Amino acid sequence: MEKTAFPNPVRARMATQLLDGIWSFGYDNEKWQDICVPYCPESELSGVRNTDFIPVCYYKRTFTPQEKGKRVLLNFGAVDYFSQVFVNGKFAGEHKGGYTPFCFDITDLLREGENELSLCVRDYNLTDQPRGKQSFKKQSFGCFYTRTTGIWQSVWLEYAPENRIEKFYFYPDIDRGAVNVDLFVKGKGNYRAEVSFGGKIVGISKGRAEYRKKFRIGLDEKHLWDLGKGNLYDVRIVYEGDEVFSYFGLREVGYEGMEFVLNKRAVFQKLVLDQGYYPDGIYTAPDLAAMQKDIDIALDLGFNGARLHQKVFDPKFLYLCDKAGYMVWGEFPGWGVDYHDLAGVGQFLNEWEEALSRDFNHPCIVTWCPLNEAWGAWDDAKKKRDVRYIDIVYNFTKIYDVTRPCVDVSGGHHGHKTDLYDFHCYESTDNLRKYLALLDEKDVLEVPLLYCKGERLRYKKGIPVNISEFGGIALGVKTDETNTVNEGAVQSEETWGYGKGEQDGGAFVKRYEELAKLLFSCKKLSGFCYTQLYDVEQEQNGFYDYHRNDKLTAEQKRAIRKINGLRS
Repeated sequence: MEKTAFPNPVRARMATQLLDGIWSFGYDNEKWQDICVPYCPESELSGVRNTDFIPVCYYKRTFTPQEKGKRVLLNFGAVDYFSQVFVNGKFAGEHKGGYTPFCFDITDLLREGENELSLCVRDYNLTDQPRGKQSFKKQSFGCFYTRTTGIWQSVWLEYAPENRIEKFYFYPDIDRGAVNVDLFVKGKGNYRAEVSFGGKIVGISKGRAEYRKKFRIGLDEKHLWDLGKGNLYDVRIVYEGDEVFSYFGLREVGYEGMEFVLNKRAVFQKLVLDQGYYPDGIYTAPDLAAMQKDIDIALDLGFNGARLHQKVFDPKFLYLCDKAGYMVWGEFPGWGVDYHDLAGVGQFLNEWEEALSRDFNHPCIVTWCPLNEAWGAWDDAKKKRDVRYIDIVYNFTKIYDVTRPCVDVSGGHHGHKTDLYDFHCYESTDNLRKYLALLDEKDVLEVPLLYCKGERLRYKKGIPVNISEFGGIALGVKTDETNTVNEGAVQSEETWGYGKGEQDGGAFVKRYEELAKLLFSCKKLSGFCYTQLYDVEQEQNGFYDYHRNDKLTAEQKRAIRKINGLRS
């Protein structure tokens, strides 16, 4: 069966029953209407289209289990933000976090035949809650967009024995042509893990597992995951009657000196910012074709990856990136968090750990980016970030995953340790040129907002440098230098960009060429990320419009691709 038939292709249990489709939805638990899950009520595809604040909402539907004699596991891909789940009126469990999966064993709550599943979802606390680019005002404005409330990823049942597979992590070894596996199971019993490539078994491990088992599988054939080459190995794990399918890519990422290396080869990261928003589904793509198109249009412009910005993306999108050999940064939607208050760091780490665990096995993820522009509170300039918050999150990430680089904060303010000094710059080309000259000639990185005043933290010589936001040129529309934000409806007729817009595509290409050549010329820069791939609502600084239609001619797109090909 095709992997995309499962909600999470990198962890697919064959005995799966999807619960997507028409549910009942309400605000006061009395007045109900139809909603199409997994689309959020703010979206057109949900059938509800309510873009006002939704502090509390309710879901319910009936289902009939398809298998007997096994444990029944109820899974949610993502529900924003605090969920309480009931089966036949009995409490099944609760979860806090709007971007990460959760699961409850509901076997003992079931009855013969038809059962009722219901949820109460609360999303009213807009302070110290990760929300990414979701607008904290009633309307969208600037670079903040329509909110997402409630269920926005798939809901499904899994059927498994009492002793079952719980999770597993793959550690590829490209030098030895092998993969190390860290397998977690419930109980104890016999396991068998098979690795195949192109339908042919190329490695097997079998033995006894008790709660946790580490083992190595040597591979008869060596196929590296690389740019444009997914080369995915399929994995089948059987344990005590449970069967789970997965995959991995044989690849290695890191830094050597100032350069990013993929499989020990220097690669300049030419990324484009992808917000993961859709006009009709908001956070949720209408179909796989829409996900694939975002990858295809970026590749068509000569980018080799994307920074997946301020959102934990759908696992099926990451699978398509894995297949395409398309590099991405795995990011968390940290905006909305009070970085000045250490009291909230525990909840943040809990949600971030769920994201790390879910996405660990995706070869396309080459960098972890837990925080973005951790400057302090948006509504109170006196609330300066606490550097200990940043340091805790970075250290936690590095303990959890030793195989990938981690940038402590994209843009700034940085903490005491990071694998990558990353900055954002929407200033003039002349200013950017000055910053890069200082870096190349004097090993000095002095960019506004990169460091927090009074902390005396500065760039440490020899640590790699990246610019993960630049450009932001409003293409095809007229903007001024003041960036006046919209105060109107959710879908604004006004426009917003990071500075003066460019109505002529030819002039835009020239501006892009000037910026790209400048960045390529910097010897100590490891990569860049251009803002952005497509427009989102009133923010119209994409290469494509919000519906992914062309804003450039075919010739102009070829010119962008040629420019991006100037450095490999």
